[in-house]
Amino acid sequence: MSLVSVRPRGIEPWDEVVSRLPPALRGRLDGVPAAVRRTAEEIRLRPRVPVEVVGEGGGGFVDPQGRLTPEPRDGELEPALIHATLERLLEWSVYRAGEELRLGYLTLEGGHRVGLGGRTVLRRGRVHALRPVTCLAIRIAREVTGGAQELLRSLTAGGVMHSTLVVSPPRAGKTTLLRGLARLISAGGPGLPGRRVVVIDERSELGGARDGVAQRDLGPRTDLLDGCPKAEGILMAIRSLSPDLVVTDELGRDADVDAIREAVHAGVAVLASAHARDAADAKARPSLSPLFDGRSFTRVVTLSRRRGPGTVEAVQELGMQACSS
Repeated sequence: MSLVSVRPRGIEPWDEVVSRLPPALRGRLDGVPAAVRRTAEEIRLRPRVPVEVVGEGGGGFVDPQGRLTPEPRDGELEPALIHATLERLLEWSVYRAGEELRLGYLTLEGGHRVGLGGRTVLRRGRVHALRPVTCLAIRIAREVTGGAQELLRSLTAGGVMHSTLVVSPPRAGKTTLLRGLARLISAGGPGLPGRRVVVIDERSELGGARDGVAQRDLGPRTDLLDGCPKAEGILMAIRSLSPDLVVTDELGRDADVDAIREAVHAGVAVLASAHARDAADAKARPSLSPLFDGRSFTRVVTLSRRRGPGTVEAVQELGMQACSS
């Protein structure tokens, strides 16, 4: 089972991203074949190397005429053009840099994400800034449909809503799957009444919000806490929004784990994601192991890219504690 991309809001994700780049880059990327543009996942910019397009359906390095080559040949990027691209993307960033830049990324309107590389500036042994930024990895966000429907039956088996952790390596479709499941659970359907969902979207990737309003379809009964740290957002949702389900992505901090345990004990189901190869790998992470020991999650879904992003490799049942749906 894999996820299938569809067009969001009448504009192709590729066009949405490329329209925000400097004219010098747009001119090259406009020549990329339509079949590659439809499935492209990333646009990567590095100094002294041509721009690279990465995607499941093909890709390569782009020469000045927009032709793709498997190896870098012509059209090396000057550092000044990469800097100009960053400056332009900051105009489209949801938060105009700030803390995001220190953490090595920025989020664009529409949920697209830009990973940053360059020289790190340390303060008291921790990364304080990236200066200068010399590499950009622009990840193209896409709506998906199809794969989440089949998975939903397992996550609501027995008439209950199972708290679920979705795990995979990077770029395997965790965020798009979470968005799809949130939409389906919020909308409801035969045998599954629509439920109140709260999405805690710390990096504005799930909802792709603009001014706090989701630009991606999260469902009709979904409330959004955009730009909110996960731990604080989960507790805020429990106190004030009375959700049946809380959705958030990329767990990692001890505070996130504590908040999830609080939600489950309060009778609220949780749908979240984390970087790991599989359930055993996730359980071995010190920050996540308390969620397994306390059976906070009763399902673990493992994704891969074997048949494209969003391929469901396994759904593991961990226990029977669940929240009534």
